[in-house]
Amino acid sequence: MIIDTHSQLWTKEAIESFPKAMADGYKHMFKDIEMPSIEGTLKDMDDAGVDKSVIVAIDAETIHNYKVSNELVAKTVEQYPDRLIGFASADPNKGEIAAGEFEKAITELGLKGLKLLPHLVDLDINDKKIYPFYEVAQKLNVPVLFHTGTQFHAGTKIKYCRPLFVDEVAIDFPSLKLIIAHFGFPWWEEALAVVRRNPFVYFNIAGWGPKHIPKGVFQAANTYLKGKALFGSDYPLLSRGRILKEMRELDLKDETFTMMTETNPKTLLGLT
Repeated sequence: MIIDTHSQLWTKEAIESFPKAMADGYKHMFKDIEMPSIEGTLKDMDDAGVDKSVIVAIDAETIHNYKVSNELVAKTVEQYPDRLIGFASADPNKGEIAAGEFEKAITELGLKGLKLLPHLVDLDINDKKIYPFYEVAQKLNVPVLFHTGTQFHAGTKIKYCRPLFVDEVAIDFPSLKLIIAHFGFPWWEEALAVVRRNPFVYFNIAGWGPKHIPKGVFQAANTYLKGKALFGSDYPLLSRGRILKEMRELDLKDETFTMMTETNPKTLLGLT
């Protein structure tokens, strides 16, 4: 089994729910190819031999008016429950209301994790405004996926996306599973140090062609972090097939490939 731990729900329905300027930007990004669809996601999975894929909601309404709703993600997962796993999102700037919405997304909508984008809510990962969400996630035993490292949304600040801040959250919530997305680049050594010292912190390689990833990332995955590394695509930014092909062309042990694509995702998502 191969499991993609990080992909987007950038379907036509989702993109048309964005603010006009943001929707126009995404439509321009896809102008030379067909607008993404859930059928396209499934075909990309099939072509790559991927069995299951996480798709994420996005909530950054208070500052950027940007949202892919939990309800839309849940509705999409309901159509293909054997193939898709939904992660909720919540804007911490909304306070207790959003924490309640997140809990409802898990207990009533059946979503399986939380996606946070610090640069879109102007909050550091260890900001105490977010702690009520970590409390809910730890109570419900679902993982939290952070965007970390560089990003390309206009008008946003990279400073909120440092993986070092995950360390404090891991210490304050010792049984909470945390995922450093995009291996924290350009702070990838910092990210690996945080992963190494905290038993329930993972990292993924989503959004990068493996041949362009610093060698030290895969050296860690091959050795001392083999139980912490995750395959992720960030589809439709990159196809799953390209990422898996490039992974197979690297000097990865067979065990490492299996750990990244199956064993570790199953452990993270409670599928074992």
